[in-house]
Amino acid sequence: MSANSLDVSDPAYVRARAMVTLFERLEHLCEGAIAIDRDGRVIYVNEKYLAALGLKQTSQAIGRPIEEIIPNSMMRTVAETGEPILLDIMELGGEQLVVTRMPIEDEDRNVIGAIGFVLYDHLESLRPLLARVTQLENDLRLARRQLSGARAARFTLADFVGATKPIAQAKEFAKRAARQSVTVLLTGETGTGKELLAQAIHNASSRAEKPFVSVNVAAIPETLIESEFFGTAPGAYTGADRRGREGKFRLADGGTLFLDEIGEMPLQLQAKLLRVLQEREIEPLGSDKITKVDVRVIAATNVDLRKRVSDGAFRADLYYRLNVLSIDLPPLRQCLDDLPDICARLIEDISASGDYLNAKITPSGLAALARYDWPGNVRELRNVLERALILSDSGRLTGDDFVHILPVRADVTTPPRQRMTGSVVPYAEAEAEFEKQTLEHALAASNGQISEAARMLRISRATFYKKLAKFGLAAGSPPV
Repeated sequence: MSANSLDVSDPAYVRARAMVTLFERLEHLCEGAIAIDRDGRVIYVNEKYLAALGLKQTSQAIGRPIEEIIPNSMMRTVAETGEPILLDIMELGGEQLVVTRMPIEDEDRNVIGAIGFVLYDHLESLRPLLARVTQLENDLRLARRQLSGARAARFTLADFVGATKPIAQAKEFAKRAARQSVTVLLTGETGTGKELLAQAIHNASSRAEKPFVSVNVAAIPETLIESEFFGTAPGAYTGADRRGREGKFRLADGGTLFLDEIGEMPLQLQAKLLRVLQEREIEPLGSDKITKVDVRVIAATNVDLRKRVSDGAFRADLYYRLNVLSIDLPPLRQCLDDLPDICARLIEDISASGDYLNAKITPSGLAALARYDWPGNVRELRNVLERALILSDSGRLTGDDFVHILPVRADVTTPPRQRMTGSVVPYAEAEAEFEKQTLEHALAASNGQISEAARMLRISRATFYKKLAKFGLAAGSPPV
């Protein structure tokens, strides 16, 4: 019977033809198709799919369990539940395939099997789409954090700039911390970026959508510190708010509480903090009710807590409870290889907050910064860069821009051996030490680029290499 003899306006005929046409078109366009019955045995596979499955003939697949043909296949799940998996990425033979899986139904809508199509056998064509989805997810997370206002963490691990070994290790530990809800102790000198890393850990964790509450323990008066942390019940004391007050732990519930300068916490409060960390509950001042809280604590200190423990100023049990995972942030003077990248990021941030168009730092400027030991670390570096940009007419920072800004320090100009021994070394040795330091600083400022380092020192590359060999310095690898 020809199509002309049928009633093409009959809905049943049109629907039947639509199904056949859809299947034929999908099979033609896709990279492979396979179907199973409700017992999970293969009933159909097209020839285009054979090579990817490692088969030569369709008969090698028919009647076999789907898992023997495609390990870890989800087809059986679709046949059993009747729920389609419209878009998925499946790994097969080391390749990533974009697939869709749908149930097969009889006339009475009973599930009698499942069919799957390989839509793409290469993800390259989907890269723009996947990148767009990722960007939209990141934008959504950022918008949610912005809506949460002052309780949001702004920084991510990308903001913790540097690739030298100490910074790379701190980043790796931070990533591990983000995957867990353990207490973290950040140690390091002032200005090394402890709060930045704490925010980055929070934003990389499952708590990223929840509050990030930062407290500088040393800045809170000792008479108010307990109420600041645990809150107060209504009318807890004379002058207290009649409505009561939520403490920092309640404000950070579900999120992260960052305790900066934890070493300055009074002993009497340390016992209460230890209880919160162990029991996950608080008792507001003036109340007899216990409140459960879910807070991850990240503490930070620039003092030696172990020494404070031995001095009796810090509880040993609290120290061990805080020190589940310790991350040491290196001082800037140990990461001079990262100085160009750190300066670039800081100048970018400074420029965004002021009228500093085309601001940048030159190799001679980097060389001048590399000769300073940075006791205030990155915080001091940002201060120096911002001051130099304010005073600069061009925004192009050279060594001359830092001459009157960087403090003159005895330990910068005095040869190392003399600083350590307190004695005067022979002139030849002092001269050699100074020459070696100059080479090291040039390597650090040029990020290990020999040509740039030689140009900064106004000597030829050949001379630079000879001097490197003289002092046993490795070419192309600036010192840490």
